[in-house]
Amino acid sequence: MNDPVLRLSGITKTYNSGQPNEVAVLRGASLSVGRGEVVGLVAPSGAGKSTLLHIAGLLDTADAGEVAIAGETPGGKSDRRRTILRRQEIGFVYQFHHLLPEFTALENIALPQLANGTPKADAEARALQLLASVGIESRAQHRPAALSGGEQQRVAFCRAMANTPRLLLADEPTGNLDPDTSDTVFGALMALVRDTGLSALIATHNLELAARMDRRVRMEAGKLTPI
Repeated sequence: MNDPVLRLSGITKTYNSGQPNEVAVLRGASLSVGRGEVVGLVAPSGAGKSTLLHIAGLLDTADAGEVAIAGETPGGKSDRRRTILRRQEIGFVYQFHHLLPEFTALENIALPQLANGTPKADAEARALQLLASVGIESRAQHRPAALSGGEQQRVAFCRAMANTPRLLLADEPTGNLDPDTSDTVFGALMALVRDTGLSALIATHNLELAARMDRRVRMEAGKLTPI
């Protein structure tokens, strides 16, 4: 694969190493995600997909193996460099929206841009543009408590896209929604991904949603295999 945006090579991760309750979660997991490619990660709960996403997103470190983001290998880099790389190149979406309750939808999307040095006016304009792209610009001044579950998750998608990352990592992004809302919200996510041309690794239990992605891999026994 030419110029992968994400490359994982031989990733291993063991918790409680050397203890009686040792758990080897990842056992040499490898994967590449190309430019503009959407890859579905299918695995049952407890298989290690969240651990893999955290390592791919530089929120955790592997015991062994290598992570490369947009050609840069952050292993051994300073915490500051890893933070900058994570902020500029990676967007995250979780099963629960994790929006800041005291801020409006617009402010939640503007905040990561402000942290990245974007002027306030530009950050708010970008936030409105993103909200419009998922059909909820009329909800810009509403706080999360005033939004439906589907609206909250669409705001979370927009926040993940705010700094125009090259890679989106999503962990069960519709897992907390009813089937009809899940389908609508997933459609909004895929439209955002396609329109921006970024790469995405999306973990899901939903095989119907996974089938709408470019490629699917399954996590079994700590390794990744094509479906």
